[in-house]
Amino acid sequence: MRFPTRWLAPLLLCLTVLGSGAVSFSFASAYNAHPKLIVVIVIDQFRGDYLDRYHDQLGEGGFRLFLDHGANFTDCNYDYANTRTAPGHATLFTGAYSNGHGIHANEWWDAKKKKMVSSVEDGNTKIVGISSAGIGASPHNLMADTLGDELKLATQGKARVFGIALKDRAAILPAGFAGDTAYWIDQKSGAWITSTYYRNELPKWAEDFNSQKRAEKYWNREWKDSAGNTMRTTSPRKARDGSAAGFYDVVGSTPFANDYEFDFAKELVLYEKLGSGPATDLLAISLSANDILGHEVGPDSPQVQAMTLATDRQLADFFNFLGHEIGLANIWFALSADHGVSPVPTVAASLRIPATGYAADKLRNQMNATLGSKLSAGKGADYIREFAYPLAWVNDDAFTALKIKEEDAERDVGEAMKQAGMRGYYTRSQLAQGAVPDTKVGHQYLNSYSPYGGWYVMGVPTPFTVGTPNGTDHASLYTYDTHVPLAFYGLAFQSGTYRTHVEPVDLAVTFASLLGINAPTHAVGRVLTEALLPPRRPDDAGHPPGKPAGSPQSSQRVQPTSLSAQEGVR
Repeated sequence: MRFPTRWLAPLLLCLTVLGSGAVSFSFASAYNAHPKLIVVIVIDQFRGDYLDRYHDQLGEGGFRLFLDHGANFTDCNYDYANTRTAPGHATLFTGAYSNGHGIHANEWWDAKKKKMVSSVEDGNTKIVGISSAGIGASPHNLMADTLGDELKLATQGKARVFGIALKDRAAILPAGFAGDTAYWIDQKSGAWITSTYYRNELPKWAEDFNSQKRAEKYWNREWKDSAGNTMRTTSPRKARDGSAAGFYDVVGSTPFANDYEFDFAKELVLYEKLGSGPATDLLAISLSANDILGHEVGPDSPQVQAMTLATDRQLADFFNFLGHEIGLANIWFALSADHGVSPVPTVAASLRIPATGYAADKLRNQMNATLGSKLSAGKGADYIREFAYPLAWVNDDAFTALKIKEEDAERDVGEAMKQAGMRGYYTRSQLAQGAVPDTKVGHQYLNSYSPYGGWYVMGVPTPFTVGTPNGTDHASLYTYDTHVPLAFYGLAFQSGTYRTHVEPVDLAVTFASLLGINAPTHAVGRVLTEALLPPRRPDDAGHPPGKPAGSPQSSQRVQPTSLSAQEGVR
């Protein structure tokens, strides 16, 4: 008997429910493995408007699993200004913003080490999986715990928690402190690696995956769209420094990188036996390839359209795999992104929208020259150590030599930023004191604060400006960077399109509430009760089901106070 394809997902769900005797979500609990598994898909650099833009081109079983059969929130925006990869992933899984979890950038200035450090690098660990003298990575900079940590605590470690991504920070921060393992790739070879924070050697299945040289099959291939047009190839090429470009740079900007990531995820599900234990397991998958490509070509390019449609097919295949192995009725899914992206400035300008792509190094030199003139220190003085548009790391040594205090030094840098074209600025000193105007923008920057990074200044860029003369970027407070998808699928969720305002911080607390565990320590999100099915469980006296337990929660959010360097989980 044949069924229309559009019936496949709901039919599979119904059959799985009947076949497994699955209980209603009223009985959901992390403690008895209902659900057996939670899968969170984070697509790196995936704007919230993409699902509507490409809706009519989507197939069955991928994004439509959420759009047609899940709870889809169309108005989800980050309420901070530092829309980067590391802060986004930390926010999704801690339910907090940077002033709660501490991760405000991908990398920052370390005053003790006198160098830039990444958000996850950890000198006390080593890389595992390849022969490397490089230091490893861990979540040690997080100042809050995660959904996975609370799941581990609640079940005395019985729950299994894993993170997967091409990027280390996108695998590590979702997995949290107690994660069983976070896996990412060696950018040169594509081999899957981890660090001694988690384990001293790869499990045999992961070693076998690498030894089979699964990455090699994605070299020397043509990526074509659905019409047969060649988007790009993965033929070997040279990097900018003349060396051979690695897997991350060549394959990483194509859908083949997501295929490779799902290959690994399937092996992990099978060999780690996810969804078969006594407690609910958690798997976080961050698809990094969409971001690598998006920086180069921008959100309005045919390549990003083709990448989105390829991602749709890849998700359908992965969900089908999980349905066969575990059963869709035994899994809850969530879909979101760590940030959006600005249009390529030339594209916006072609529509008469003011837009500019700045060369960050030139801006830094311009600001240093402005500061040198003001401080009468002559040309060539270096008052800004590093500049990742629109964030400046201040050279405290240079200002201290002039007997200028931090607050004044940061203000001087901020004024130089305004002369270079910024609309305004917020200093680290100002944010640490919570001295911001009671406005939406003020709260966005307060939520972006972290005690890490020494002296710094956050500029307020003009809309549609980015810190690169080629391609595009994110890292602003505007909707093209803050608007991301947020959607759920599973027995607990009432399908539909919801246009109430939500934020990515709501993901972790919603899952925590449904699982009967504590929300992460610094979470500020709300439980998305509007998308939850009413419970059907009768009371102990055998009376008919009554009203849903608990009253609907207000959408008003409590603004957390800024963390000092001593607060939070370390």
